[in-house]
Amino acid sequence: MTDKLEPRATVSPDDTLDLRGTPCPINLVRTKLRLEQMEPGSLLEVWLDAGEPIEQVPDSLQMSGFAIEQLEDRSGFFALQVRKPTAAA
Repeated sequence: MTDKLEPRATVSPDDTLDLRGTPCPINLVRTKLRLEQMEPGSLLEVWLDAGEPIEQVPDSLQMSGFAIEQLEDRSGFFALQVRKPTAAA
């Protein structure tokens, strides 16, 4: 089940990861590796292509215990904001 995310006030991410052109599952692996390097509670913005990346990566991150804060269509790519949990997932 995928809920549509409502637009929220813009929050500046702690880091940005450009994965446009990166295929699945490499984009998920790189996202999780970057999140592991970040402090608990940090916000990462990931740029993903349409299609399989934006369909698979957010759901996989949620199943791994990460919080999806925002998903925005930026005409040509999607910006996904994901927060690392403050407690162990």
